[in-house]
Amino acid sequence: MLKKLTVLALCQFACLSCAMKAAPKNVIIFIGDGMGVEEVKAAGIYATGKPGTLSFEAFPHKAEMTTRSADSEVTDSAAGGTAIATGVKVNNGTISMAIPGDGQELKTLLQYFQERGKSAGLVTTTEMTHATPAAFGAHESSRKTQAEIASDYLTQTRPAVLFGGGGAGMSPAAAQSAGYTVVTDSSQLQALNTETATRVSGQFGKTHLPYEHDGLGKLPHLSEMTQTALAILDNDRDGFFLMVEGGKIDHAGHEHNIQRQVKETVEFSQAVQVALNWAQNRNDTLIIVTADHETGGLKVLKNNGQGKVPAVSWSAKDHTGANVPVYAWGVNSQRVAEVMDNTQLFGIVTGVAGASQTPAPLAKK
Repeated sequence: MLKKLTVLALCQFACLSCAMKAAPKNVIIFIGDGMGVEEVKAAGIYATGKPGTLSFEAFPHKAEMTTRSADSEVTDSAAGGTAIATGVKVNNGTISMAIPGDGQELKTLLQYFQERGKSAGLVTTTEMTHATPAAFGAHESSRKTQAEIASDYLTQTRPAVLFGGGGAGMSPAAAQSAGYTVVTDSSQLQALNTETATRVSGQFGKTHLPYEHDGLGKLPHLSEMTQTALAILDNDRDGFFLMVEGGKIDHAGHEHNIQRQVKETVEFSQAVQVALNWAQNRNDTLIIVTADHETGGLKVLKNNGQGKVPAVSWSAKDHTGANVPVYAWGVNSQRVAEVMDNTQLFGIVTGVAGASQTPAPLAKK
């Protein structure tokens, strides 16, 4: 009996070792906030005149993903982001804490990889303290506590890269006091010495970045922020974790503004292409492109050709419970298939068997 148990233990250890070896060195997750299947289709039509032509649509592995939160069939970005970041369902409005449950902090992918010696970064076109990036780098019972989310970034999780809209709890003085170099426009971002930069806070404007359609002025595009983030993070020989959010796809969906939305999604696709160009000759990286939820109930009705917005209809004023797409390239990407739940991404990204598993919650603050 003892011999059988010893053999079983060795097999379990071997399986764990294989799972750990399967974990990618570098992980890049792109989240198109509010980007459903029809949003992708509309942007492809606008960009090239044909659907199925955005950069990530050529990825070898694809799936649909369910998105409900713990307390609603329709998730918000806080709960949706948390499910992706931690592998755990929480109530709407919650940022990576066990609610429902004991209220403990849930370890995020960003922290999981930091514990393994990797650098980490968060990039977004929304306020830096908005719900989706917060789900990866903060722990709060309410997404509304943006000053506390900023504090979590600067004093608890301390990602090497924080690029997004300024204000909403973030300030240059606070970031500088925490040891971050602060940049506030595109020229300052481009002037960074990415070979020596260690912690950088990009605070671009006083709120969300402008829409691509309206012009960004001196502020950087999502693809620029992604390029610089990669150039900083890839200095770490142990690898890195990066989350990039196209946050204003959702905003345009709430407004039922297809012209703004397609341009946001096309720029999001260009940011993915930047990452793919960086990774194309590597065999140690996983890139996942997905959404936290769909917004607006968009339906494409007619292709009006390249450079023209398609005719569309909208069936909702807010988020919907529609399945969203997932696209995967690189290490473990074959595990993205068929219909999956957003909590399963944690296991795929970490390489741990049992895709919906997550490490034990952290201790309370």
